[in-house]
This record gives sequence, C-alpha cells and structure tokens, in this order.
Amino acid sequence: MIAVTRPERAVLRLARPYLGRLLGAGLLAAVTEFAGLALMATATWLLMSAAGRPPLDRLTVAIVAVRALAVSRGVFRYTERLAGHDAVLRLVTDVRARVFAALAARRAPEQRTGDALSRLVSDVEAVQDLLLRVLVPASAAALVSVVAVGAAALIDPAAAGALAVGLLVAGVALPALATALTRRAAAEVAPLRGALAADAVDLTHGAADLAAFGATASALAAAGRRTARLARLERRLAATGFAVDAAGVLVAGLTAAAVVFVALARDVDGVLVGVLAVGALAAVEVALALVGAARQRTQLSAGLTRVAALLDAAPTDTAPTEAEPVEAGAAPARVGAGPGGETAPATVSVAAPHDVRFTDLTVRYRAGAAPALVGFDLDLPAGRRVAVVGPSGAGKSTIAAVLTGSVRPEAGRVTLDGRDLSAYSERELPRAVGGLLAEAYVFHASVRDNLLLGRAGASDDELAAATAAAGLLDWVREQPDGWDTVVGEEGGQLSGGQRQRLALARALLAAPGVLVLDEPTEGLDPAAADAVLAATLAATPPGHSVLLISHRLSGLAGLDEVVVLDAGRVVQRGRHADLVAAPGWYRDQWRLQEAAERGYFALTP
Repeated sequence: MIAVTRPERAVLRLARPYLGRLLGAGLLAAVTEFAGLALMATATWLLMSAAGRPPLDRLTVAIVAVRALAVSRGVFRYTERLAGHDAVLRLVTDVRARVFAALAARRAPEQRTGDALSRLVSDVEAVQDLLLRVLVPASAAALVSVVAVGAAALIDPAAAGALAVGLLVAGVALPALATALTRRAAAEVAPLRGALAADAVDLTHGAADLAAFGATASALAAAGRRTARLARLERRLAATGFAVDAAGVLVAGLTAAAVVFVALARDVDGVLVGVLAVGALAAVEVALALVGAARQRTQLSAGLTRVAALLDAAPTDTAPTEAEPVEAGAAPARVGAGPGGETAPATVSVAAPHDVRFTDLTVRYRAGAAPALVGFDLDLPAGRRVAVVGPSGAGKSTIAAVLTGSVRPEAGRVTLDGRDLSAYSERELPRAVGGLLAEAYVFHASVRDNLLLGRAGASDDELAAATAAAGLLDWVREQPDGWDTVVGEEGGQLSGGQRQRLALARALLAAPGVLVLDEPTEGLDPAAADAVLAATLAATPPGHSVLLISHRLSGLAGLDEVVVLDAGRVVQRGRHADLVAAPGWYRDQWRLQEAAERGYFALTP
C-alpha cells in the first residue's frame, strides 16, 4: 500500500466534508470499469458460443446483458464524472480561498506576483488532479483487479493465479518503476512553472523599466533558459511515460498469453479460454490506470507541497462574512457631505472601539541592518486621532505594518485592549484594525466588487456613503455602468488618485475600530487632498481611533496629536499648532509645503 505524504494529508483533511461524494465517485468509477470488463467477457462468450449455432434461447440472456452493460457503462461513467467533479470543484474552491488568504496575509518581500499566480492556479489544480486522476481511478482499478481475479478463479484457479501475477506487475511493479523514473524531473516542474510565470509578469509589466536600464536582453535570456529547461524536463517525462506505457502493453499481452497457456494445459473449455484471454487483457488495461495514477502523483508532488505550505499558514476560516452587528452602545455613524458637495445618503454600521498602546517598540527587518523603529511609544485610546509624519524612510509605514500584524517587532510590545497583538487570530485582528495600507490592491473587477471586499453584503446606499466620503461618488455616477464599471487589471482604467480613493472608500466601508490610513491622499492635488482628508475624518464613527500616516502636513490641525519620526525615532510630538510654532523638522517642512502649494495654486488656472 502506498503511504500518503504530508502534503496529501493536508489536502485530504479539507476533503472530509465531501467524503461521501468522493466515495460515491470512487464506487461509480469501479462499477464503470467492472461494466467494461464484464462487457468484454460477455461479448467474447457470446461470439464464441454463437459460432457453434446453438438454439437462440441460450444466447438471449447474453445478448440482453451485452446491451445492458454497454448502455450502463456510459451512464455510470457520466454519473461518476458528475459526482467526482462536483465534490472536487467544491474542494478546490475551499483550497483556492485558503491559498489566497495565506498569500494575502504573508506579504513576504520575496513573493513574486507571477509565482503567487502559479500557486493560486496551477498548484491548486494539482489538488483537483490528485483526486480525479489519482485517488479515484487508482481505487477503482485496485477494486476491479481483485474482482477480476475472483471471477477468473471461478473458471480456473491456476489461470486466476497467472492473471494475479500479471495484475501485480501492471498495478504494483510498473507504478513503482514510473515513480522512480519521474520523481526527480517532476520535482523541478512546479517551481520552474512558477519562475516562468514570474518571468512573464516581469517581461510584460516591467518592459519599460527593463528597457530603461538596458536589461531586456538579459531578462529574456534568463526566461529562455528556464523555458528550455522546462521543455527538456517535460520531454523527459513524456519519453519515460511512453516507455512505461509500452511496457504495460507488453505486460498485458504476456499476461493474456500466460492465462491462455495455463487454461489450455488444464483442459478448460475453449469458449471459457477465450473469455479468460479477453478478460485478462481488459483487466490488465484497467490495472494500468495505476501506472498513470502513480506518474500523475509524482508530477503533482511539488505543486501539492507548495499548496500544503500555504494551507498550513492560512487562517482557519477564510470564508467571507457579512457585516458584524453593531456592538451594544456603539452608535452608527452618519457619513456627511463628501468633497465636492456629495451627500452621503446612508449610515455605515461600525465595529466596537479599541484601545491601542505601543510600548518601547523596536523593529528590524534584517539581522545586522539598522532598525526601522527604535523605542517607539504611543497611546491610541478609543476615539483618539494621531498623525505620524516624517521624511521618507523614517519608519512611518512600519508602524502600520506592525499594527496590522504583517510585521513582528524585535522588542517591545503592542497591545489591543490590553491583550498583546500576537494573541489575536488572523480572523479577529482585521475586524479590529484595518484601513488603507501602502499599495492597496485594486482587483480587475467592478467598482462594486472591489468595495464589497471591505464589507460583504453592503447596500448601494452604503457604497454611496463610503465613496462620497472618499470623493469618488460623482465619478461613479458619471460612468455608464455605475457600480458595475470594471476598473481594469490593478485599476489600470483609473487614474492614480481614483485608485487611491477607491481603496479609501473600501477601508471606510469596513469601518474597523482602529482605522489606519497610510498616505490616504497620495496622488491627489492639494485642494482635493484636503477635502478628502477632512471628509474621511468626518466619516470615521465616533469612538473609533485613527492612525494617519502622511507626508503632507496640511489638514492635521484637528488631530489630537502629531508624532514626528526620523530614522525610526520620535524627534517631536504635540499638536499641530504647537509644532508649527517650535523650531524643528515639522515647522521647516510646513513652511516648505505651504510655499509649494501656494505656487501650485498660483499656477492653477
């Protein structure tokens, strides 16, 4: 019996809810193969018996049986495919959701878009192939082989022994040989396909950058080498498969010959010898499905390993949920007028407020590198609004990454309602802390679908409320398709400012207890940026805290505190008016930005 590997166990654990369907598909596959075997044997008996011109009534049952088996074989095959694909497609949906959740939560700097796509598509399809092309046909072949030997034993035990030897060679020895010959090459195929997918993304999306740096030729050469390597591996696998399949045909012929020789030596009736010969050929052909299953299993191994690694890291519950009910004592927030006079027509249901505290936080991305944050302290109680500003590379986005759980601190701690942040599960934390993070992704889908990622089941009025606060509602209403306007791959049909406002509206729709806004007005002109920031702060439900990360200092006068970072350390903190009045980076930067924006408005017609 072949041992089940750890990656296969990880997948099969997810298949438990569909175990009944899968068992039914396996039994139907076995019945289908047995119907084919019985059809061949019965048809052989009918033809050889008819040659002796017996009375027709002796052949009637066989004639009816042949017709019934021929029809039922097709019916059973169709039913087996229907049941098997129903179960497997349900399972693949679950696996793909978990893999996506793991990829989204990982945010690893080395994760390539093309490789992530390969994991989400090609590797997940290995789960489908494991069940439909390995487990179901292999179990059916094993069961039918046992039945075939038992049926042959009723005619002649010695012939059944010869058949059993042939089936063991076809169903055990050849699969083991196929596995040994293909294991090494197959292990390289899935990673190479992931690398080629990454190359394809780099060469298309990064064509301009590659050309600017004169790296197009080297990138094409590297992709060509990987393509050639993959082609060699697949040719080797094809050649190995051909050789093993040829050996299978030889085994089938030798098994049938051995069965005939033994049956004749034991004076078995001539008609039954023919039945045994044809039955042996059909039985070995069924058993050879184990060769294909073994070869397929070997080729799927690398992909299943990559999927299993992501399944282990995936949140335990990745299903989308409807909006949580409003907590007791938490009033729904009415979203006011958005920039440009847009009126928000609905309320947005809210989560409970939370208290956050950073204590002596130190973050270092790599051993030996300079820390991104050193000794950072901040109190963010429920309802408090704090801005973190500073030059590029000061560590502002690192604070957001730590608070959302994507980066773990080297020292110090972050608590949410008195509990260490690490104590929250990957399902709990996004409900409490969320918002607009750096490089928020916009999917190749409609405006509505992108917004509903913030809160599934939101009504059109709630979507309008969030987009009004983000300054996008007028644009949506101007589109012929309205909420169903497709934004293109990575929001390619939108301007940079529109993409940012769409992501901001999604964050407002989610309404977390702690709203993190990382450069929410990036890509907007100064007037629009001030209007969007003011509307966003007004749309935040009462009692909810806001952590604003921004390079712009305009619009911060109404916040409770402004923290200035430089090289990962707090160099100034206080209210906007106090910092503008005191010497330091904040006042200098404020004056520079004021002068630049006055010049911008002077040039604006």
